[in-house]
Amino acid sequence: MNKVRWLTVTGIVCLSLAAVATQAAIPQGSLQKTHLKYSQRPALNEPVLRSSAALVLDTSNSSVLYSRRAAIAMPIASITKLMTALVVVDAGQALDETLTVSPDDHSVGKPIVSRLTIGTQLSRGDLMHLALMASENRAAHTLGSNYPGGLAACVAAMNAKARELGMANAHFVEPTGLSDENVASPEDLSKLVMAAAKVPAIREFSTDGDYVVQVGRRLVQFHNTDSLVNSADWNIVVQKTGYISRAGRCLVMQTVIEDRTLVIVLLNSFGKRTRVADARRVRRWVEATLLTHTGASATTT
Repeated sequence: MNKVRWLTVTGIVCLSLAAVATQAAIPQGSLQKTHLKYSQRPALNEPVLRSSAALVLDTSNSSVLYSRRAAIAMPIASITKLMTALVVVDAGQALDETLTVSPDDHSVGKPIVSRLTIGTQLSRGDLMHLALMASENRAAHTLGSNYPGGLAACVAAMNAKARELGMANAHFVEPTGLSDENVASPEDLSKLVMAAAKVPAIREFSTDGDYVVQVGRRLVQFHNTDSLVNSADWNIVVQKTGYISRAGRCLVMQTVIEDRTLVIVLLNSFGKRTRVADARRVRRWVEATLLTHTGASATTT
């Protein structure tokens, strides 16, 4: 019996020594990396987003439901076109007036990618439709060029409108969003989205699924850059996407979820499809967390 006890004690000691030796053999860097990965996991009550900046706002009481770097200005790409459309509407310019697609403005330092050939004639309403729905760059540029006083006056009006709306960190240099000098914070963009949502034409054009116009002798069909507008389970009031390399993938919208009107701002999303995936994550989070727990407090990271 004593022999058995001795063997048992010996075995325990050997196993303990082996465990110590194994732990010593693991590089300290590996242990530290595992710890950091765990510590950076989001809290269970936060949506797991891949956008570097975000804001979710309940417009009924102006309460912030979720915020990440919401006060930091960054490039906003074609979200700019919401402001372009807003100042054109404010100027009272007729949407049925025919305009000619103007030559590219090279002041942004980038070629304009467009399916509209220079010289194409379309109504101002058609151009606004394409700018908001399909993010058409020449359409937005032509709207700015035909603003009263020209392109410079349009940009001045955009910055004046930003100040009027209280967009404290916003600044615009051109109407398409191709310049990375067009910047705003998620907080700024929530105010822009709410202002745009009050304009029937902007609501209609930005949420249309597709649209056909005549370019020269051809009929050309354009599609919405936001796939969510075609989803039956989404009720989107107004939306706009954006992308340039400095801005990453961006998406802003005003939407109704469970009878609550929310503004969702997602900037610099990683990956081509992740801005839409992030919007879906926000929706699931709202439905599963906020709407089932009244009085939930705002979350900030």
